[in-house]
Amino acid sequence: MSRPLSLIALLLIGGFASAETPAGKPVRVAVFAGEGARKTKGPVSEVIDKLPGYETQLVTAEEIRGGKLKEFQVLIQPGGSGSGQAKDLGEDGRAKIKEYVKNGSGYIGICAGAYLASKSYDWSLHILDAEVVDRAHWARGTGNVELKFSRTGKDFFAAKGETVGIYYGQGPLLAPGKDAGIPDYEELAAYETEIHSKGGAQPGVMKGTTAAARGSFGTGRVFCFSPHPEKTNSDQTRAMLKAALDWTATK
Repeated sequence: MSRPLSLIALLLIGGFASAETPAGKPVRVAVFAGEGARKTKGPVSEVIDKLPGYETQLVTAEEIRGGKLKEFQVLIQPGGSGSGQAKDLGEDGRAKIKEYVKNGSGYIGICAGAYLASKSYDWSLHILDAEVVDRAHWARGTGNVELKFSRTGKDFFAAKGETVGIYYGQGPLLAPGKDAGIPDYEELAAYETEIHSKGGAQPGVMKGTTAAARGSFGTGRVFCFSPHPEKTNSDQTRAMLKAALDWTATK
């Protein structure tokens, strides 16, 4: 189910080659800490702070509105509530994030952060050309699922197998948004199994939708995980988060 990027997007981000951490200087990663997210360091920061060459710092909506993102190479909008994060950021904060990415920085959205990156809501950032499928049943349940890598995704993540187990926490089911103003995203993994245990969610909807995607916005890079690689007790999923960081932090 690989989604090819447009030629323009491919040129903008250098063919999506995997990146190496810049030598001698840590990559500074901002992790959003406000309404709709943890206000203290959580699993995302705990994983990243153990990686050589990376350091995280929590940033608030007020700090983002004040221009603090210029101190970082990558912003992570973590799990929680996409609408809650959007409300806390406000229109000015969301505009700051869009400008930050458009001008060449990186964005990683995990679960709620992927909802925020999409184009599906009036509060979305519209920086990934992704539509959220079955919005009415977003609260479909939580648990472990299997992802299937695309051909590109298997190489990108250096995956040893065709699938990987990962924790799902009601993240967005993504599909191409077909917005001519945003470059097409590339699918790196899709849901191979599904959860539909709550809220009237029906079987057969989740399987095959995009679970991990990368794209461009302006001269910046956008990476979204619908599930939670940082909450899965697995070396492979933690390596997936590192691969996303390496790629997203590269200019």
